[in-house]
Amino acid sequence: MNTAIIQDTTMTPTLIPTILVESQAPRRDVVFLLDGSDGTRSGFPAMRDFVQRVVETLSVDENKDRVAVVQYSRDPAAQFYLNTYTTKGEILNTVRGLRHKGGRPLNTGAALQYVRDNVFTASSGSRRLESVPQLLILLSGGRSVDNVDTPASALKELGVLVFGIGTRSSDSRELQRISHDPSYALSVSDFTDLPSIQQQLLSSVEAVVIVAPESPTVLVDHDTARKDVVFLLDGSDGTRNGFPAMRDFVQRVVEKLNVGGDKDRVSVVQYGRDQEVNFYLNTYTTKGDILDIVRGLRHRGGRPLNTGAALQYVRDNVFTASSGSRSQEGVPQMLILLSGGRSNDNVDIPVSALKESGVLIFGIGNRNSSKEVQRIASDPSYSQSVSEFSDLPSVQDKFFSSLITVHVGATPISPTVIVDLSIARKDVVFLLDGSDGTRNGFPEMRDFVQRVVEKLTVGENRDRVSVVQYSREP
Repeated sequence: MNTAIIQDTTMTPTLIPTILVESQAPRRDVVFLLDGSDGTRSGFPAMRDFVQRVVETLSVDENKDRVAVVQYSRDPAAQFYLNTYTTKGEILNTVRGLRHKGGRPLNTGAALQYVRDNVFTASSGSRRLESVPQLLILLSGGRSVDNVDTPASALKELGVLVFGIGTRSSDSRELQRISHDPSYALSVSDFTDLPSIQQQLLSSVEAVVIVAPESPTVLVDHDTARKDVVFLLDGSDGTRNGFPAMRDFVQRVVEKLNVGGDKDRVSVVQYGRDQEVNFYLNTYTTKGDILDIVRGLRHRGGRPLNTGAALQYVRDNVFTASSGSRSQEGVPQMLILLSGGRSNDNVDIPVSALKESGVLIFGIGNRNSSKEVQRIASDPSYSQSVSEFSDLPSVQDKFFSSLITVHVGATPISPTVIVDLSIARKDVVFLLDGSDGTRNGFPEMRDFVQRVVEKLTVGENRDRVSVVQYSREP
């Protein structure tokens, strides 16, 4: 499998970016979400047997395929996580012993949200941040009582490929909406007929790999990387005592950045009932200017706390070209939220809009806001919690480490594309600076191109390569 990884990490400075091309056996994180409600009691043994047969076809190992099973009805319950077992035998033994959960009503929406927030996470064994494909196989025997659209969209934004299998008692349109694509929604008359669609599902599972279509395979040097970083600070009445600590935290993070017009850019927005921009991404171009302004920030005050409106505001007014955002140049867009309370308005829609725009969201909350902040963050692992904002120094190093080592890159509206591994093809164009200023470095550039081409599978119907050199003219 060829994996495209963009990673901002500290390295020895070099003018030539390093291309990381990884070729290895396919790896998948596969989660089964089983309808264990009262309506599936008679069909549950067939569901259990189906899971067993699918697992038997996988290459289960800590460094290959990983498997998790979640059962749900009114509430979801994880039977085991992706990192609970590392051998196929252990998984099969547990699957054989699964007992029907029971309960009603059927809350498929809540179950989908649960697996997003609690199973497709690094702490539960997900390797999403290593570009390992994330697959969810849903078996549902009825129509959901709650809303499925928002959590299904959240899973797709996370890059999870969802397959849905239903019976005649299910809502076929609901399953199609939940699935990654309507063609990934399969139907059987009854769960005892699952063997009839097993091969169709397996063919789909085996033929896909998830890659980020707009992310080049570049390992970024932290010393030369560029980032647009926006701090969104809770300046409501509830954070008056903690605001000096928030201000000091911003100052310490900025001190670690490579601030400059062509390097890192910083913006600070404060909010309560309304939003106020302290400065935009293109207001200041030196670290000294920014630190002077940050030191002088005064608490804004106001209530209630409208985090949703503030998130929408930064999307529409700060992460824009006119305000200094370089998203159209492929520069990573990062939002750091510090929130001290639960929002008075809805945060889900603006959060989804930010993520669709390619903004990577980090969050720090206190005991009043940590759960909501975790939901807002791009991944639960990108959120930190402190008892009080005066404890921010205790999470600073861990937070900054996450900030500079995450996979970055503009996230397209459709975060995944499906590539048939048997016919994977790439068109690769090298555009080389051949101006007078690169005369000494050109041999290294040439060698670099050669090393990359050696890694490709070149052929008329496989990978194709072009090289263009330019100075005044290409």
